[in-house]
Amino acid sequence: MYANGKVALVTGAAQGIGRAMVEELLNKGAALAMLDLNRIAGEQCKTSLEEQFGSNRLLFIQCDVTDQEQLRDAFQKTVDHFGRLDILVNNAGVNNEKDWEKTIEVNLSYMLLIEIIFIIFIKGLTPAAYQPVYSASKHGVIGFTRSIAALASIGNYGVRVNTVCPAFVDTPLLASIDKEENMGEYFQYKDNIKDMMKVFGVLNPTLIAEGLVRLIEDETANGAVMKITTTQGIHFEEFNAHQKTKV
Repeated sequence: MYANGKVALVTGAAQGIGRAMVEELLNKGAALAMLDLNRIAGEQCKTSLEEQFGSNRLLFIQCDVTDQEQLRDAFQKTVDHFGRLDILVNNAGVNNEKDWEKTIEVNLSYMLLIEIIFIIFIKGLTPAAYQPVYSASKHGVIGFTRSIAALASIGNYGVRVNTVCPAFVDTPLLASIDKEENMGEYFQYKDNIKDMMKVFGVLNPTLIAEGLVRLIEDETANGAVMKITTTQGIHFEEFNAHQKTKV
């Protein structure tokens, strides 16, 4: 197993998809640095997981991923503590249509600050009529990730960069659509989004973690875009890199 004996850093690790990823990587034998802005949730998550996996494989670091100094310090603390860093899971994200600058800053901009080892995010392949800013941030990550993956291959950098794109997932982020302070002018459409959830279903975070580990352990995967839905499960978006666009 590729993850066994490796060290991973996971952002947004205290709950939802992030916590599921941490647990799955621990199951596969990895050691973890957990980054999260919420100190209470992070420390509670660490304590709970240590009861199952022991205290020598987990490190919690409170971190605002939009703060470049904090982020670099978290990376350094991880290397200082474990002696290495092999896997990076960029999972931290927000949904805030009202404060669009924050959404772009958290979902996209912080990813441009760091050397990417492995990247994951929530959604960016389809339009979201009632969440245009959120959708734009995730589409941006798709383009950035695939471009960096191509460069890593051309430059023989020795790193792989992939994305995981699940549909609706049962996480605290999903509940943000019920808050006007998150949805702004699109709050009036919250019932439309809930209707979409009924149609497409809601995924369990553990399935997303399973997809993540598959990509990590597939050492041939670079620039891959894994999709996870209730109807098709884990599958991949195919791109034609040589397709020419007519002008």
